[in-house]
Amino acid sequence: MLQTSLTDRINTFFGTTLPDVLGGVDGRMQRAKVWRAALFDAGLAGIDYPTELGGQGLDDKAQALYTELSAGRIPPENAIFGIGIGMALPVVRDHGSEVLKAAVVRNGLRGDDIWCQLYSEPGAGSDLASLSTKATLDGDEWIVSGQKVWTSGADHSQQAILLARTDPNAPKHRGITMFVLPMEQQGIAVRPLRQMTGESEFNEVFIDEARIPKEWVVGDVNDGWRMAVALLAHERVQTGVASMTGAPGTRSRNGRVPIPVQDLIDLARNKGQLGNALVRQDLARLHTGAEIMRYLREQGTHPSIGKLWRTRQGRGGAELAGTLSFPAGPAWVEGSIDDAWFSFQILNCRGMSLGGGTDEIQRNTLGERALGLPREPSMDKNVPFRDLKSSAR
Repeated sequence: MLQTSLTDRINTFFGTTLPDVLGGVDGRMQRAKVWRAALFDAGLAGIDYPTELGGQGLDDKAQALYTELSAGRIPPENAIFGIGIGMALPVVRDHGSEVLKAAVVRNGLRGDDIWCQLYSEPGAGSDLASLSTKATLDGDEWIVSGQKVWTSGADHSQQAILLARTDPNAPKHRGITMFVLPMEQQGIAVRPLRQMTGESEFNEVFIDEARIPKEWVVGDVNDGWRMAVALLAHERVQTGVASMTGAPGTRSRNGRVPIPVQDLIDLARNKGQLGNALVRQDLARLHTGAEIMRYLREQGTHPSIGKLWRTRQGRGGAELAGTLSFPAGPAWVEGSIDDAWFSFQILNCRGMSLGGGTDEIQRNTLGERALGLPREPSMDKNVPFRDLKSSAR
């Protein structure tokens, strides 16, 4: 009975309510805010979140039903909320203090707050545990200073998931704490980084004695690495199934979403190449890959497998689009998302292998945590962070 009722609500929302609400709304950010608020008001945001936090208090099966019925119907502007909805809020819900959850979860579900992820640093990328941003407790607040880089959406975010070092006397993995950092305060400067796609998705973030309420710790103090692993699992799930949320014909500049196979078929037809045996072979391979991704998602596979398949699918589709569009494939037409979308995907596809952990990191994770293979020896495993040479940080 509950499933039937939820199914009707979801179909009514996407079939009737959402088109009416978004009609006449212009601008990517404004459309994103309106869409998320409408979803919240319809009682479909945070399906498996507690009601006291703004959710619906339902179970995982209800969430899976929503995911299935909303696939291909979610506006592309929803990507703005990907870090908050797909990664940060689940970890805050599961591991944050009651004070923190009450302060940020409802606003995140409704789309009032946009989130970013302050992880990577100039000297800490794949070796994230070498981060040097520091946080010191001062009375009822944490004082944070440091620099982050490659931060998506920092220029329009209200909240951030932050990793900072709280104990330099501990080994590098053990002296890290996860925080929620309010972004709109003195002491935080954001500088966008322009990409060859013409976008400025990534940013440098400079933090100079920014302040965080004492209770805004996720998990325990100095247990941030475990929290980071938990969040990265959500991120890999998010990126691994991202292609399931798009639909043929959707022209979103979302680097996480591979080109739908039907769009590649249409491109091949328009270029007069649909009868080319090599092109048809590539299309068949990509169609098979899309079906494998769907199967992996339904089976709830290891997130690193989903991430690897998603990047493989994204690269393959972009490379085929480049071949079909040659020599104009990498060209960029300013102001025309539809005409330039294939070009964007061609230029952006290599980055799919980096965001959320490189392909090599994913394979290491699978080997060590899924297959039980031994870890590579680490010479600095039990060395206090303060004693590490700067080149190892």
